[in-house]
Amino acid sequence: MKKSSLVAMVLGTVSGMLFALGMCMALVSEWNMFQPGIWFGCAGLLLGLITLLAWRKMEHKAPIRLSGKTVFAGVLAIAGVLILGIGMCLSMIWGHMLLGIVLGFLGIAALLCLLPLTKGLKE
Repeated sequence: MKKSSLVAMVLGTVSGMLFALGMCMALVSEWNMFQPGIWFGCAGLLLGLITLLAWRKMEHKAPIRLSGKTVFAGVLAIAGVLILGIGMCLSMIWGHMLLGIVLGFLGIAALLCLLPLTKGLKE
């Protein structure tokens, strides 16, 4: 395993755990830790961004360029995750099973569209 992969794996795991813990702290009302949860979540996001930048530098890759395609892929990813999450909430929490399943499938379809968008189609 390359050093850059190990560093990215460790930092990525820590940032993901910080983000997940922060979101749990913020969203579980019984814990009564909304504001510290927001801080933990933001720290996880910041560490994730630092991890990405450090890994790209260690791999001697060019900085990420923001183009229309990159911005569209980001917006599509965010929309797909939100639609999938809303579908899960509808089916598991609010009792609207059919609508939740339909929205879940739409969110999954949006996320699957990211593969040909970012990698392209090859024969």
